[in-house]
Amino acid sequence: MTSQKTRISFWQRLFDMVSPKACGVCGRRLGLNEEVLCGTCNLHLARTGHASHPTDNEMAKAFWGRISIEKAAALFHYQPQSQTARLIYNLKYHGHEDFGERMGEMTAREFDEKGFFEGIDGIIPVPLTKGRQRERGYNQSERIARGISHATGIPVLDCIVVRKNFDGSQTDKHRWQRNENVENVFQLRPDQDISGKHLLVVDDIVTSGATVCACAKELQRAEDVRISVFSLGFTKT
Repeated sequence: MTSQKTRISFWQRLFDMVSPKACGVCGRRLGLNEEVLCGTCNLHLARTGHASHPTDNEMAKAFWGRISIEKAAALFHYQPQSQTARLIYNLKYHGHEDFGERMGEMTAREFDEKGFFEGIDGIIPVPLTKGRQRERGYNQSERIARGISHATGIPVLDCIVVRKNFDGSQTDKHRWQRNENVENVFQLRPDQDISGKHLLVVDDIVTSGATVCACAKELQRAEDVRISVFSLGFTKT
């Protein structure tokens, strides 16, 4: 009798022949044991190491004096126009929402070994405006959050806070402009009780941290809410 493992392997191989997966960075065809990144791109990904010291790293320090956080970590150092940046461009602008979920799951498995998710009660993906979500068809941060949830079992709480408005992209703005651009754009839903929760705010890229700060401040209007932060990429301003 053919084993279940053999049957699964057969269907995986068949699906790979019909619809092969490509590396989110270099575009090379992925092997059966590779996820969103090929072995070479995964090996050369500029990992931050934040998960090993989540309370005292360069990303955590970016929030000091701005919001109270428990811990913060990003997977890799992000540089616009770099080869690795293709992963984020594909996720946000080229319809590859699956990249978010697969990267979230892959990163969660790595970070879980460091105990990064211990004590987290729920995951809050940074919301998009309704117009931007309609245009894109999905929220990339929500897809990343789903991947983390699949790997850790922590629920995604995507109805807790909403985005009221948004004045253009953050990409071409200086730090002070980023802060002003997202000030008061988030709103905590009054019918949601998050008192006493430790929440993980998830974004795709943290640069100035303005968007995460604005979202976290709104969440902290609830009583005794603790905040931690996760992103795929971190770049210094």
